Amino acid sequence: MCTGSVSGSDSESGSNGLSKAPGVVLKALVLIGGALLLKRFTKSTTRWDHTRIVADSLAGEKFSREQASRDPENYFNLRWLSCPAAEMVDGSRVLYFEQAFWRTPHKPFRQRFFMVKPCSKEMKCDVELSTYAIRDSEEYRNFCDRSKDQRPQPEEVIGDIAEHLTTIYLKRCDRGKRCLYEGSTPPDGYPNTWNGASYCTSELTVLKNSEIHTWDRGYDNDGNQVWGVKVVHTSLNLLQHQVLVIHFRL
Repeated sequence: MCTGSVSGSDSESGSNGLSKAPGVVLKALVLIGGALLLKRFTKSTTRWDHTRIVADSLAGEKFSREQASRDPENYFNLRWLSCPAAEMVDGSRVLYFEQAFWRTPHKPFRQRFFMVKPCSKEMKCDVELSTYAIRDSEEYRNFCDRSKDQRPQPEEVIGDIAEHLTTIYLKRCDRGKRCLYEGSTPPDGYPNTWNGASYCTSELTVLKNSEIHTWDRGYDNDGNQVWGVKVVHTSLNLLQHQVLVIHFRL
């Protein structure tokens, strides 16, 4: 028995062990890296991520020019203007919204607050979009067009949130659909008295191409529709300063 000598079988075994080790390490690294990458891409969107996406979609200046040009007898070219106004203690986002005819943008005929927040965990939705009346709407006229130091400040905004008007419950769209979020008011809607209505309902869809589809309708006590689009949804292009199509709740 001579020390320092390696038998044929021992030499083959040792050589294979050394050559396989880097491959095993490389394979392990690939698997770990793939797992981390998969985790990164499949990381679930938080409730507040949903809230941010919807709030960002609502903000900006938009016009119904395209819709009005296609059907001028039934639609006007309107200006939608919305911007962040405050944030509640619980993180809910408050946006100011006004609507005016495009020729007189500084004379809005409708002013509201939007409140956007996550649905509670027990609800089957992702985002609540609520509209509220404004306590002193004249103080907020052209809010988004003013410099921030000339606007009512966030604490004033919160104090001026008045009557709750409607809430739309939005849910993230299933994979493969064109939309990002879709939802509606409850089936029995909310009180509304315009044009003989007793209640109104709303449906809203946020699309991947930055459009929104809305369908707002008013009904009388007998369930007859007395205002709103009767056939198809109306699309809104929410890209800032782009042409869009709108139809809002009256």
